[in-house]
Amino acid sequence: MGKLELSTIDLASANAFVDRLHRHHGRVVGHKFSLAALRDGEVVGIAIVGRPVARMRDDGLTLEVTRLCTDGSRNVCSFLYGATARAAFALGYKRIGTYILASEGGVSLSAAGWRQIGEVKGRSWSCKSRPRIDKHPVSDKLLFEAVA
Repeated sequence: MGKLELSTIDLASANAFVDRLHRHHGRVVGHKFSLAALRDGEVVGIAIVGRPVARMRDDGLTLEVTRLCTDGSRNVCSFLYGATARAAFALGYKRIGTYILASEGGVSLSAAGWRQIGEVKGRSWSCKSRPRIDKHPVSDKLLFEAVA
């Protein structure tokens, strides 16, 4: 088993990887950049980084990992979380965050030097005035962040 290597990846290819392997989310519409983890020349994980989804976090200095997806290979999550933070800071951003399901725990994020800064109650986006079908988990989430 070879060493993990980092590469850029275009959004279409990253989204195709998400379509194949992500457990609970689909593709994203846009991104600032995406990274791939390669082992022996094969993509074993991707990270898609964009503007924060929550408008209160979208201050021009913060990015968000909107998708992280692997094939289950060891250490790929922490490898990609570390790489996304370094890339964001190299581009001049001051913070990078991500939300994970509370049931996931965040071991890979902690291993990459990120820290938990919040908890968000799970809820549906659907309301009487604008009914929607939830296509994502509505369970509680944890907010993790790395700071330059």
